[in-house]
Amino acid sequence: MTDSQWWRPHRHADRRPALLARNRIQRAIRDWLDANDFTEVDPAALVVSPGNETHLHGFATQMIGNDARAHPMYLHTSPEFAMKRLLAAGETRIAAFSHVWRNRERGPLHHPEFTMLEWYRAGQDYKVLMDDCADFLMLAGHAAGADLLRYRDATCDPYASPERISVADAFQDFAGVDLLASISPEGQTDRALLAAQAQAAGVRCGADDTWSDVFSRVLAERVEPHLGHGAATILDRYPAPEAALARRAPDDPRVSERFELYACGVELANGFGELTDPVEQRARFTADMDERARIYGETYPLDEDFLSALELMPPASGIALGFDRLVMLATSAPSVAAVIWAPVADPG
Repeated sequence: MTDSQWWRPHRHADRRPALLARNRIQRAIRDWLDANDFTEVDPAALVVSPGNETHLHGFATQMIGNDARAHPMYLHTSPEFAMKRLLAAGETRIAAFSHVWRNRERGPLHHPEFTMLEWYRAGQDYKVLMDDCADFLMLAGHAAGADLLRYRDATCDPYASPERISVADAFQDFAGVDLLASISPEGQTDRALLAAQAQAAGVRCGADDTWSDVFSRVLAERVEPHLGHGAATILDRYPAPEAALARRAPDDPRVSERFELYACGVELANGFGELTDPVEQRARFTADMDERARIYGETYPLDEDFLSALELMPPASGIALGFDRLVMLATSAPSVAAVIWAPVADPG
């Protein structure tokens, strides 16, 4: 019996309790959003750019216009660009349960199509999102009737206050790496220094690994295994070179207003104090696409409409949470596919 045969009656009977818990968790979160004055929005999934992060892989398609000409389009990897345009339009507190698509991603924690819960707060500090995350963990636990979140042998108490640690402190505590020593106030990175420290910590680095590659290796091998055990962990103040769409921290330009939420060693959410400077955002996108061209031999177009909207977007905080992962942990399921009503077929 293959995993693709989820539609067999006895398999569905086994899966159904977790799927019903999924519905209860989604309903509980929607009730919370309503009670906290969020407007639920539903952005279109077909976009001109799937995103401009180096290692993000979109699904490409074509849209045939009335002139019978084909125009390249993509399925979005996140509703982010559209939701920020809604902030520019005047919305102040919005949320979306969006189906999103990411290519080259399939495994226990990844699925080609999944549900992302994304929400934004105009005019509020990004730390408020940390409180939102704590509320959603509790809601998921209550709705699923779970005392603990579970993934494999790891557990996490969804009712305990999340622990908070900076990325720099986590690198020091778990790997003995002085991360900030490899970043200048101007945002320049010292690959050799970071690689030497990583290798001293037992992390193997390739000769062609960039600073970002080395950072990711230390994070995955030495830091992430320690996060979200017993209580959830908020990994805060990511280095500025890994800031993506986040603004720099006002007290230290080497780091950014970006955090990730972990439970049971699993990354659940990625939150930002949002960057609203279109010039800096364009420069970051361009640099990421240059790196993408070097690694993968392809790039994605820039969403010029999004960059124009940034000029009108108010200061805001925003976050994306992997809803299927949250349900997986709340139901002790073995994978995200186990809590998706009808998983994507595996052509392989």
